[in-house]
Amino acid sequence: MSQIKNYIREHEARFLEDLFELIRIPSVSAKSEHKPDMQRCAEYWRDHLKKLGVQTVEIYQTAGNPIVFGHYEKDPSKPTILVYGHYDVMPPEPLELWKSEPFEPEVRDGHIWARGADDDKGQSMIQIKGFETALALGLVECNVKFLLEGEEEIGSTHLEQFCREHLEMLRAENIIVSDTSMVSAETPSLTTGLRGLAYWQIEVTGANHDLHSGHFGGAVANPINELCKLIAQVQDKDGRITIPHFYDDVVPLSDEERAMIAKIPFSEEEYKKFLDIDDLFGEVGYHTLERNSCRPSFDVCGIWGGYQGEGSKTVLPSKAYAKVSCRLVANQDHHKVSQAFIDYIESIAPKYVRVKVTPMHGGEAYLCPIDLPAYQAAEEAVAVAFGKRPLAVRRGGSIPIIAAFERVFGVKTILMGFGLESNAIHSPNENMPLDIFYKGIEAVAEFYKIYPKR
Repeated sequence: MSQIKNYIREHEARFLEDLFELIRIPSVSAKSEHKPDMQRCAEYWRDHLKKLGVQTVEIYQTAGNPIVFGHYEKDPSKPTILVYGHYDVMPPEPLELWKSEPFEPEVRDGHIWARGADDDKGQSMIQIKGFETALALGLVECNVKFLLEGEEEIGSTHLEQFCREHLEMLRAENIIVSDTSMVSAETPSLTTGLRGLAYWQIEVTGANHDLHSGHFGGAVANPINELCKLIAQVQDKDGRITIPHFYDDVVPLSDEERAMIAKIPFSEEEYKKFLDIDDLFGEVGYHTLERNSCRPSFDVCGIWGGYQGEGSKTVLPSKAYAKVSCRLVANQDHHKVSQAFIDYIESIAPKYVRVKVTPMHGGEAYLCPIDLPAYQAAEEAVAVAFGKRPLAVRRGGSIPIIAAFERVFGVKTILMGFGLESNAIHSPNENMPLDIFYKGIEAVAEFYKIYPKR
């Protein structure tokens, strides 16, 4: 057994308890009542990095949530890695669907169950414990900087400006992020692309107050009805988005890219069974794995209005709301798409309701070349830990700050993620398999061992 494996095995229980201590802080960035928890999380990371021997660690306050910066300086003449992670998590609701308390982590059936077990407390802890392991074994031969933020789940609102204001402090040759997923536990992979994002809230207003549906139904427009009609016009029966000029900047998939995607082990029948659905829907002409990673999409993320209490109430509501988003692909500008969506909705909105579209947040897509030395070091490290060379795949999610890192620093980010689709991030019963947690730590430690040779 290697010295890295030995060290991890000797410290498994402590590594797990350190993660549990972090998870117990309910750092939900979307809810203002958790503002104190964001500070507590930042302080946890500050104290933890200091305890590991990181010489410089500071908490920086922003107009939003705190940012933690740490700098382990090995030798100024040697290359520098910047490790990014986020400590905020998604709201845990609906709580009744959880099999255990979301912020009281537990191990069950070989998995860690809790909000943040994967996204991104679990994966950030993989990075930190991989660094700790390598440091304890004398394998860290580069400088390492740490950047941990608390706003990723709400669009990293203040991080890009922070990066611009602290350009020299954060500068590095490579950026490493663990906040993505693998194809499966049996098929490790490294993410080479992410989709971008545009997000809006739609508000539809009818009469100036709720109306009796018997007295006014059929004579006055129902905002919920009209909102549904508007949303239905954004996508056609073939899964194509109907916003004018939406596809103008979309780069077509090459034959080589499609061939690489075809190598990914995938069964549509197992996919449907896992999701408990009878059939799949997506853009005509594309495979499922192309649709959910390399093609744009449109989704309603939430919709509400009218009476939702117990029993019935015959009401024609005054207002209706929806939160909607588009996943974008390489070369699509999220600002341009956002305005095009607003213009389109306003153009098709009927006169008998008032429609307001408010852009919320967004980010660009990202692509990483596989010939980068740091990527190849990560590839070799994952191969050692998982016993199999990882595939290079694009993923369908978005991490808006990754494209911003490239804009600000002019360097690429290596997406060294260890999540699985079955980890249920953003959903009830989020989890991470214990063996993946420890293999991820091993892979990160191996990365520090291999990286200087590249």
